[in-house]
Amino acid sequence: MRIAVVGLGAVGARAARQLASTEGVDEVLLRDIDDGRRSEVAASLGAIATPEPQSVTAPPEADAVVLALPAGDHAAAALPLVERGVPVVSTSDSVGDVEALLDLGPLAEAVGTTLVLGAAFSPGLSCLLARHAADLLDDVTEVHVARAGTGGPACAHQHHRALGGSAIDWRNGGWQRRAAGSGRELCWFPDPVGAADCYRAGLPDALLLVNALGPVERVTARLAATRRDRLTARLPMLRRPHPEGVLGAVRAEVRGRVDGRYETVVYGAFDRPGVAAGAVAAVAAVAAVRGDLGVPAGAHGLGASTRARELLGQLAVRGVKSAAFTG
Repeated sequence: MRIAVVGLGAVGARAARQLASTEGVDEVLLRDIDDGRRSEVAASLGAIATPEPQSVTAPPEADAVVLALPAGDHAAAALPLVERGVPVVSTSDSVGDVEALLDLGPLAEAVGTTLVLGAAFSPGLSCLLARHAADLLDDVTEVHVARAGTGGPACAHQHHRALGGSAIDWRNGGWQRRAAGSGRELCWFPDPVGAADCYRAGLPDALLLVNALGPVERVTARLAATRRDRLTARLPMLRRPHPEGVLGAVRAEVRGRVDGRYETVVYGAFDRPGVAAGAVAAVAAVAAVRGDLGVPAGAHGLGASTRARELLGQLAVRGVKSAAFTG
């Protein structure tokens, strides 16, 4: 199996490491505009890695491609791959990227390939948790996801932009846009992250979950933020972000009915976001090649997978473990 990783930031480099240690993966192609970064990651992976020079502009020759590029470039990079029928896994959490990739869904369906959207920490891991929770219910009425923490610098910049834009919620059969940074809610994440104030933000989770879990009344997504984050969201970032984010967490709260009773299921996970996102992208890429992803041809988030439990099990083996709220 030959899998390419395009973009070797915090998430892409972690995805490449996960792929290099996966049974059945014979070669990991590496692409990045930074020659030094590409050589550094290739050296750390050993003989299984093949760095491709920046002069190579044709789509990667691979069984699947992980796009770990900065926000804004994913649809253009995915199009030639989808046209050739190559499975593509995008890690972008940008609303614009997700909307543009969803537009490629009919093409992917027509050629019989899979385009996986938001395969990162949140969306991504949060979508799998939401789907796993939904599978315990007879029908789902509400889904609420939240996340704390960022991966690498590109993720931190996207986090900053998300708090300065507008949020998209699904309510009673229609989309509603609200100001990002509003709607404060205290969300409890697994220890040691604990409780954090979370706010509406420009997140694509609702776009990926609203059709994945059947008819639902409400889907919301929130982002943990400090007062400074909210006050400076519409200004340039005032300080350089961490090279790779510190500990973060996600949670998925799903409400619905079981045997006529109204139930709430809450799952969560904590990890360094870049590490967890890389693992999610790697697992999704391998599953897409093997036909084990549990989604039909087309463009889908991981919430559409019928094999969420198995995918979460594979992530647990890789160290990304989930927890259930039992309070």
